[in-house]
Amino acid sequence: MAALFGCITESVREILQISGLTLQSFLVFSTAFTLACYLLKPRRVLPPYPAGRVPVLGHLLALGRAPHLKLTAWRRQYGDVFTVRMGMEDVVVLNGYTAVKDALVDRSELFASRPTNYFLDALLGFGKDIASASWGTEFRQRKRFATAVLKNLGMKSGTGSIEVKIQEEANCLRNRVAEYNGNPTDITHDVTVAVANVICSMLMGKRYDYQDETFRELSEAVVRVAVEAGAGQILSVFPFLRFVPVVNRAGMNALYEALKITNVLREEISRHRENLDRENPRDFLDFCLLEVEKQEKVEGLTEENVLYMAQNLFLGGVETTTNTLMWSLLYMTLNPDTQKKVQQELDAVVGESLPTLSHRSQLPYVNACLLEVMRIRPIIPLSVPHATTETVKVEEYQIPKETQILLNLHSLHMDPAYWPDPDRFDPGRFLDSAGNVINKPESFMPFGGGRRVCLGEQLARMELFLFFSTLLQSFSFKSLDGAPTPNTDGVFGLTLKSHPFKLCAIPR
Repeated sequence: MAALFGCITESVREILQISGLTLQSFLVFSTAFTLACYLLKPRRVLPPYPAGRVPVLGHLLALGRAPHLKLTAWRRQYGDVFTVRMGMEDVVVLNGYTAVKDALVDRSELFASRPTNYFLDALLGFGKDIASASWGTEFRQRKRFATAVLKNLGMKSGTGSIEVKIQEEANCLRNRVAEYNGNPTDITHDVTVAVANVICSMLMGKRYDYQDETFRELSEAVVRVAVEAGAGQILSVFPFLRFVPVVNRAGMNALYEALKITNVLREEISRHRENLDRENPRDFLDFCLLEVEKQEKVEGLTEENVLYMAQNLFLGGVETTTNTLMWSLLYMTLNPDTQKKVQQELDAVVGESLPTLSHRSQLPYVNACLLEVMRIRPIIPLSVPHATTETVKVEEYQIPKETQILLNLHSLHMDPAYWPDPDRFDPGRFLDSAGNVINKPESFMPFGGGRRVCLGEQLARMELFLFFSTLLQSFSFKSLDGAPTPNTDGVFGLTLKSHPFKLCAIPR
């Protein structure tokens, strides 16, 4: 060590002698250079920080277990744009319709990337998918291709729609719920299976029986990923904690459950490859495998990309739609007068036949109920994290390129300026004076918007309408007499899901 230090010292002396500098002038020059670099470095003019920031953890403790509520409360104090410290990283939060619409829609491309996030990246495939991929050509090609394939497979109205398959699953779900004979039951698993079967029919051309053990494990894995991921988000902020026992348990459990899903999909991809009919692709995996061979629309597409794109559709399509349906049934049990109006409209328009998408325009109150559910309990209240694609000005602040952006959708949906008495469940908000449904009101963005709008929005809307109307046509839902009122606060995780609850489905 002494020899090394001596060698370095001698080298410095030689440099000084060659350049004609004294040690003193060298130190002055170095100090001046360092100071100049510091002063000339572009300053990060970020929005203000709320109170409650502590060293290392930042605002994590202050945000608590319901960060969407805390961020909305801070909006009232700090305005629509502020910065929270997530561990050692600054994250800019946008609240309210004006700021969020500006980022998601008006200047969508400037906010269309994804931040580096170890935990979410590990869950979703480190950018090999669609949901977590950074903004760029690869993302755009994958999303455009996936959207076209889903439309080809029925994510559309009219001829070739997947409506018939959704109706079949809705009928199976109705029969399943009828088996409980009006006894108090948590039907979350049954709803999950029905929704997952719609996704599976598009994804891999098959459906599963409600009692199928493999499918039960698969659907339960989806639920556990969402639950464990909520508790495991600390790994997003401090990735090194994945090596710390106990602390890493929730995050590792979520990754383990996600691995179950990818393993099933990997096996399906292998089977599809062996039985691929190149002239008659049957499902999403077939179309993707053909694209892997042809490379016509998605440059460099690999089977690994296909795996994680399929996982995106399965995880995103099952958990979000299931939870929205469960919220809708919960609010029906809590609002029997509203439920009765829904049923009266269904009886008058649909009668005893199965509800179809052609009935949708004739059922404004049914649609208004679903929209109000999505308003009062948005499934992803903070959206999926975005990132800036270049330096962008928001209000008077310069937000640097690759800054993480949180879009507080909850603040839009609970803004009293647009939604008076926002905590009250009122489908009438979505009806105009003539009783027609208002499909696109201001300050309402349950599926996000712009370049990163939800890939399966149209499919989700089809499923929600057909499942909800079929169930309400067939049953009256209520809580067990004398039971405590169900909690409507929700559990924050990858999605905002209801606390477990039992309901009685009384045949009509």
